[in-house]
Amino acid sequence: MDLPEVKRGLARYYRVGPADRPVDDPSYQATQVAFDGLGLRPYAPVHLRHRQALDGARHLQWVRRTRIGGDRWDTPEVPLGEETERYVVRVMQGTALLREEITSTSDWTYDSAAQVQDGLSGPFTVQVAQVSALYGAGVFVRLDVAE
Repeated sequence: MDLPEVKRGLARYYRVGPADRPVDDPSYQATQVAFDGLGLRPYAPVHLRHRQALDGARHLQWVRRTRIGGDRWDTPEVPLGEETERYVVRVMQGTALLREEITSTSDWTYDSAAQVQDGLSGPFTVQVAQVSALYGAGVFVRLDVAE
């Protein structure tokens, strides 16, 4: 369906039934549906990896995926498919959000000073999602990091 961006999430009313009968035929069913635009949602990144440096910094890397033009295997990287490359990175300890940052590359460093500032101690979880200008943050990929 070709819906304008401003109509996303708004309830719309539809009558669904056989094409060979009139719309007021009793076989038609009325329904109310709101489309969230899930086709615009970025896919979750893959191959999220963690490595700890000697100075205690935590280095994270991942590979982006795309909804548009990602079937080719003869290019070094899939097309971006978004206006800009952006990711949201979250550091969680249990259910507590310690840090959330936006990055424009498919890697991120959690330096020792930031870890101390956040009170990080023990195992933690990192979540990464690609961000779309039309949809916002997509599906998060998660990595549990043991101390």
